[in-house]
Amino acid sequence: MAELTVGRLLTSWQLDVPALLLVLALGGLYGWGVRRVRGGGGSWPVGRTAAFAVLGLGALVVATMSALAVYDHVLFWPAAVQNILLDLVAPLGLALGDPLRLAAEALPRGAAARVHRAMTGRLVRFLTFPLVSTALVLATELTIYFTPYFATALRVGWLHELMYLHLLAAGCLFVVPVLTREETLPAWCTHPVRAALVFLDGVIDAVPGVVVMTHGTLIAGAWYLHHHPSWAPDVRQDQQIGGGAMLSIAELVALPFLLAILFQWARAERVQTVALDRHLDEQLARVSAPAQASPAATSATAPGPAAAPSAERVRPWWETEENEVAARIRRQHGER
Repeated sequence: MAELTVGRLLTSWQLDVPALLLVLALGGLYGWGVRRVRGGGGSWPVGRTAAFAVLGLGALVVATMSALAVYDHVLFWPAAVQNILLDLVAPLGLALGDPLRLAAEALPRGAAARVHRAMTGRLVRFLTFPLVSTALVLATELTIYFTPYFATALRVGWLHELMYLHLLAAGCLFVVPVLTREETLPAWCTHPVRAALVFLDGVIDAVPGVVVMTHGTLIAGAWYLHHHPSWAPDVRQDQQIGGGAMLSIAELVALPFLLAILFQWARAERVQTVALDRHLDEQLARVSAPAQASPAATSATAPGPAAAPSAERVRPWWETEENEVAARIRRQHGER
């Protein structure tokens, strides 16, 4: 093959029919959902659509049809970058598009209910349990590189395509529920816990890259030694470059992933605060009117002057209780 230069890295492309069909199917379904939501009078954020199309589907296209796919049979590092794009970058982009919520809003009620039941079933809840899905991602990477899986996939075309799908599915099992689908997560998996899990996942995702860089045995060594081009770096150095690229991309992806969780956390806190303020205002409005009328009612029903000195003042509940509603009422009376 021709020497891989910066120009060829940007301009070398090949058609991957199964990957193209998957991209067209995902993009078509997502576009149909957006049109249906907007056609029904609703709205769908442009940012989510862009994340799904550019980062999610774009990463799929780059991984399977760019120069990475053209050169992955003669160099290890393009294959390593392919795999990390498929199990980290593409799932992040697809999850940021929130396709599950889009399906819930776009599908008819019966179909949406069936999707909801499927996504909250026992098998899905088990596979998307944070510790299980993280272990699946790590096990997928280690299985590909340290078993005959990868070397066989280089020789067998259909297995190579299956490996692509395997990596994408493993990544989505962790990323999509954490970012978009709270129903599949345990009750204890709150936003702070999710942020901690994403940080832990970023640490774990660095493991395959470190292991590949420092592994003493060549990965798919027989294949790459046989197909090694004269212009390429040494096969061992090529593997170290691939491991370094895996490590770098994994750590770079961890930051926007964590920022997305923190943004969702802040938005959820704002929504909860607004709802609490509205509830407290309603309670305050209900108790303020009787409180203001109580002095007149007391004077109207009070006994004669002889009985007044013996009457003991009954303190209203907001003067004795310690909670946010009572504190607001006390502040309101203090301002008056």
